[in-house]
Amino acid sequence: MIYTVTLNPSIDYVVHLDRLVEGITNRTSGEEYYFGGKGINVSHVLAELDLDSTALGFVAGFTGEAIEKGTARERIKTDFIHLNSGVSRINVKIKSETETEINGQGPHIDDEALEQLMLKTDAIADGDTLIISGSIPKTMPDDVYERILERLKGRSIRIVVDATKKLLVNSLKYRPFMIKPNRQEISEIFGVEVNDEETTLTYARELKRMGAMNVLVSLGGDGAMLLDEFGKVHLEGALKGRVLNTVGSGDSMVAGFVAGYIRTNDYAYALRLGSACGNATAFLDGLATREKIAELMARFETKNQ
Repeated sequence: MIYTVTLNPSIDYVVHLDRLVEGITNRTSGEEYYFGGKGINVSHVLAELDLDSTALGFVAGFTGEAIEKGTARERIKTDFIHLNSGVSRINVKIKSETETEINGQGPHIDDEALEQLMLKTDAIADGDTLIISGSIPKTMPDDVYERILERLKGRSIRIVVDATKKLLVNSLKYRPFMIKPNRQEISEIFGVEVNDEETTLTYARELKRMGAMNVLVSLGGDGAMLLDEFGKVHLEGALKGRVLNTVGSGDSMVAGFVAGYIRTNDYAYALRLGSACGNATAFLDGLATREKIAELMARFETKNQ
């Protein structure tokens, strides 16, 4: 089984404007709703790839009820903890001349609720995969990822961490199977400018030395780089296409990589499928669909012949 953790899920309200003008009433030219959070995004793309997953996390209030109903679908089991107060957050994504995001805070998560999450992780067994991604709500201790990983220590669980700064660095001592920083996040971790292939590889090797088995680096318009557990470097370029959406592209890459590796144990194939999923989300208004993934995977296969 694959488990995803989303500590602060959301309803993402996406509004399209021809032009955003401050100080007046703006009228949308289109709008969509998505039930999101990084782990939930991963679960949705895994479902498109015909893999089952269980989504863990916290929900509260009427928005939490909507998130739970909107996430539950064939191949996604929801096992959220229901908080007694507050409401799950709504994030506003404004797409106009530029993209602007306004993210809500989310509900208060107390120690009792956190302990319920820890108990749920006890069901994760040897051979399972756990994907931890996203930020930690302000009301939670900043070592919550470490607490989860410490509780799982000693089990043969494939752990994937997609987080930033200290959250990522502090997970490395648990030797996660894969981490997925981007260049900006690597720059923030090491206090250097990482903007080319050589420096990206240098610091990917440092992250591997610090504990990560595999380091997958998303390179934006330049594609992706994987430094695998054997020290081999894999590169995959980005496909050309009109970028409609950047939200969830990295989560889609994680889902594709995990699915590809589970099915083949082949890192080159896993990187290719991850890249196809990330590009598929970028080229759609929402998350990657199986049809778009298949289309782009065929383009990658042709390009690599």
